[in-house]
Amino acid sequence: MSDQPSDQPSETSRRTGASPESGDARTSTSAPTSGSGPAPAGGETSAGAGSDDAPAGPVATKPAAGPSAGAASAPVPPQNAGPVAGGTVDAAAPVPPRSAGPDIPNVPAYLHAPPAPDVWRRPGVHPAPGPLSRLRPGPPRPVQPATLWSVLATGLLSALLLGDGLGLNLLMVAVPAALAAFFAARTAGRKLRPWTAVWAVGGLALLAIPALRDAGWPVFLAVVSALALGSLALHGSRSWPGVLLGSLGLFPAVAGGVRWGWRGVRDRADDSRGRVRTVVRSTAVAVVLLLVFGALFASADAAFADLLGALTPDISVGDSPWRVFLFALGLVGALSAAYTAAAPVRWDGMTVRPGKARNRVEWALPLILLDLLFAAFITLQLVVLLGGYDKVAEKTGLLPAEYARQGFWQLLWATVLTLIVIALALRWAPRGGPRDRTLVRSVLGVLCTLTLVVVASALRRMDLYVDAFGLTRLRISVAAVELWLGVVLLLIIAAGVFGARLLPRAVAVSAAAGVLAFGLLSPDGLIAEQNVERYGSHKSIDIQYLKGLSADAVPALDTLPEPLRSCALDSFRRDFAASRASWYATSWGETRARDILEKHPVKDGGIQCYDVGREADERDGHEDEDSYDPY
Repeated sequence: MSDQPSDQPSETSRRTGASPESGDARTSTSAPTSGSGPAPAGGETSAGAGSDDAPAGPVATKPAAGPSAGAASAPVPPQNAGPVAGGTVDAAAPVPPRSAGPDIPNVPAYLHAPPAPDVWRRPGVHPAPGPLSRLRPGPPRPVQPATLWSVLATGLLSALLLGDGLGLNLLMVAVPAALAAFFAARTAGRKLRPWTAVWAVGGLALLAIPALRDAGWPVFLAVVSALALGSLALHGSRSWPGVLLGSLGLFPAVAGGVRWGWRGVRDRADDSRGRVRTVVRSTAVAVVLLLVFGALFASADAAFADLLGALTPDISVGDSPWRVFLFALGLVGALSAAYTAAAPVRWDGMTVRPGKARNRVEWALPLILLDLLFAAFITLQLVVLLGGYDKVAEKTGLLPAEYARQGFWQLLWATVLTLIVIALALRWAPRGGPRDRTLVRSVLGVLCTLTLVVVASALRRMDLYVDAFGLTRLRISVAAVELWLGVVLLLIIAAGVFGARLLPRAVAVSAAAGVLAFGLLSPDGLIAEQNVERYGSHKSIDIQYLKGLSADAVPALDTLPEPLRSCALDSFRRDFAASRASWYATSWGETRARDILEKHPVKDGGIQCYDVGREADERDGHEDEDSYDPY
């Protein structure tokens, strides 16, 4: 290092062609010196570098250029230079590090490798947020082991139990799925609310219908309603959009639930490989022990072999694809439920804007005229309900049953259309003040009350028709729907008096309660019982129709006299002899029917059963003209 600084460029600057004054990287440093100006720390001065009389203060410095042309090195951080004799330093002097430790180079941003392009995204196009992004609170927390084990149990039970039919097994599969949703909701910090408990308990109660009834149509209604109530329990909806869309809300969670569960399994597998191996080994040892000793005990005792065969599922290689599908279905369903419980879609966030408010005359005039029309129709219906069928028959020439049959469907549609009119009227109702509210409540309250009388008239017509021609599946179904519409009208009247805050959930509860009551009453049993009672009153009976009912009708058909009894129950005997499902896939109705036929065997009626019960069958008369009864 020389005693005097040189005015010539350094050797590095001459090689790279860079002047001391040019360059992009500059640093400023200030250090006290003894008797002289501050000394630059490692670098050449930009002005007056060769003078000993440089003024004291900060001096701009430039680091030396790199070894290759066009390449720039990282700027050297300023250092606190100590006192130097003569106040100058050599440009090539090494700069001591600021602190001890490895020297990590600072790579400029333009030297970083560019990120790999997304081949699925078009240039300049950003993905739009999903339609549910603003309704979902955010991604859920990582899935917990309790949730994963419950999901796995749901998949295994689905594969083992659901392949033989529906019965108590559906409720057994739903329990671990509900536990998976409960654990996920608890991890997310959600609390159990009263309405959530109502939806959950109602859904589980509806799943008891397959365990009680053998008829497929009330079982289907119960399962669909149970899924809707379970979805409402997971979402916690309370408005009309929330109740309507929340009952279908599990479907958007299928893809997200699968990804969420896969990430949880992958993370748990990376963190606990040793524990997973331990669980696998323990399970394998337990399965081997159960198989070996179970086979020994079954071969030693026939009673134990029968018990073991009844308790264990009947699995064969031929139905393996079906079992795999059921396993995947149970797994995906439980993951969707847990994912929804952890991050529910807030369907209540969807708002329906009210329509433009109309003035009083424009809004009320059509509805008042409709009320007057209803009043005129109901006046005539009151005369009919009080026994004035003779006058009606004189004018129309119709029998009471024909008169009842002719108008039931029209009255049912009138009830449905009235509910639509009420919904639209509320959308465009005047909202100016207390007088407008009083007007709306008065006009719509009168309309709802008159519609209730229409509902009563329709049910009375159906009662007359059933008394004349017998009860069928379609007739009892439409009568139940008409009765539920009457309940909805009562709820609307109550909402007009006490407020409509609970109306959406009250309507949903009434629908679920109706489906539950419909299944518990055993519609096939009621149909058979009513037709048997008609036969006891010296009226005709349609044995061919009753033979097509489910096993729930066997107790009522068992009370028929011979040969009607054997002819009605012969098809059930053949079906029961052809197959027997496992205990978990057999309903209580089927079990009771089997016990009845075992205690009182069916006699072989032979060719006699082809003609019995058809001599005075109403289906040979006007029933052939019944266009709305496909049964």
